[in-house]
Amino acid sequence: MSRHELFHPDTRHPRAAEPSDAAWLPDASAETLLVTGDKLLRGEVERIVAAAGGTLRTVPDVLAAAPFWDPAAAVLVGSDISTLPRRRRAPAVLVGLAGDGDSLWRLAATMGAERVAVLPEAAAWLAAHLSRDRSPAPGGLVLGISGGCGGAGATTAAIWLAQAAARHGAHVLLVDGDPRGGGLELALAAEDTPGLRWPDLTGASGSIDPSQLAESLPTAGGFSFLSWPGSRDGAAAADASTVSIVLDAARRGFELVLLDIGRGGEALRAYAWDCDRLVVIVPAQLRAAVATARLLRDLPPVETFLVVRFKPGAVLDGALISDSVGLPLSGIMPEVRGTAAATELGRLLISGQQRVVRRFAAAVLELSVGELG
Repeated sequence: MSRHELFHPDTRHPRAAEPSDAAWLPDASAETLLVTGDKLLRGEVERIVAAAGGTLRTVPDVLAAAPFWDPAAAVLVGSDISTLPRRRRAPAVLVGLAGDGDSLWRLAATMGAERVAVLPEAAAWLAAHLSRDRSPAPGGLVLGISGGCGGAGATTAAIWLAQAAARHGAHVLLVDGDPRGGGLELALAAEDTPGLRWPDLTGASGSIDPSQLAESLPTAGGFSFLSWPGSRDGAAAADASTVSIVLDAARRGFELVLLDIGRGGEALRAYAWDCDRLVVIVPAQLRAAVATARLLRDLPPVETFLVVRFKPGAVLDGALISDSVGLPLSGIMPEVRGTAAATELGRLLISGQQRVVRRFAAAVLELSVGELG
């Protein structure tokens, strides 16, 4: 199957609509509400909503937005807005322009926004996102796994969790969210397994068919995976819009999507904001706990759990680290002899069959995901 067969042809290139100064006044139960006083941003969003076949109400500030906020199908807030109406739900998307920089994600975290769309690059994604809001379909859970510090063991935990979830009968996808991490496929000893990798999907726009995506991905350990190449040449990182399009298809095609997120700010912005929940892995060490507490400021406002990785001779226990970091403890990751060698030799799936690992993974999945299969 070719890369292009994954995409719906009628959604890849949103058609342009002429901007208008008049607000569109549709039935409030189906309209998108945009809150912004920025004319340039308003024009971009008007064209996108028209391309999505939707209707839009635009208001300049939160005072004018309050009566229309809760009935709207989706609420978009511009980067020029810094406060929200009292007792209203969080906006669906914070929209901004390419020049807004890192402040967009900090503002989104403060507001509790579900997603961030940087325009015009994310125009196709936003059009598809709004189209789905009008006809929502059931989808799986996207659970992000991130290390609170370097070398925490996030990739190991992600593989063990994916293996355990698949063992329980769930349809699972493990996604490599670190283009500079050397390639998840190497840790799975699956670099020669045929199927799509991230470079085959970079530059995606519009909508990806979830069933065709699932059929095109390689498998290992009973689950599908999407990896960056495990080669010296590497590949250019996917932009946030491409990641959102791919993860949306993954959400609709799998019961559980486990996303192994890199720690850098670029990786967090590109991947973490598409997660429904997060699990942060932290070694049982003081410096690691401090680094994790700092990391929390860069995470999206979603339910987040803590996993403490046991270290021989550690003086800090899981409960103490959980209290100091301020996250609920979902499990203690065991120190399994030979894990470092298993990672290098691609044998993590073998170590994941050990009883102590299976108990750990089941406990974390029960708290952070719920019933599977």
